[in-house]
Amino acid sequence: QVQLVESGGGLVQAGGSLRLSCVASGIIFSSSDMKWYRQVPGKQRELVAGVTSERSTTYADSVKGRFTISRDNAKNTVYLQMNNLKPEDTAVYSCNTEIHNGFYWRNYWGQGTQVTVSS
Repeated sequence: QVQLVESGGGLVQAGGSLRLSCVASGIIFSSSDMKWYRQVPGKQRELVAGVTSERSTTYADSVKGRFTISRDNAKNTVYLQMNNLKPEDTAVYSCNTEIHNGFYWRNYWGQGTQVTVSS
């Protein structure tokens, strides 16, 4: 079955850096578009960054210039390098992909990893 497992979250001071990793299994990773979302309790989930199978990237305006999404197809892993972190980046970060099962697109999510940025 499809599994997405995130790691790399933690507590960091403002201005610091973290690198999140998401290891995927049960999918043809090289053909899959991958995304990172984040969510704060009581707020809507926000798309942070995405990378297509062809390595085209997109970013939320709030993270442009600070975050970088990348992928390593040999390791079935997508990364989110987060630099110059701000307290407003505090959230649970989750990895996401969509797979077409022949009938419809189905979303898959990891369990999430907490990122806390102190001021």
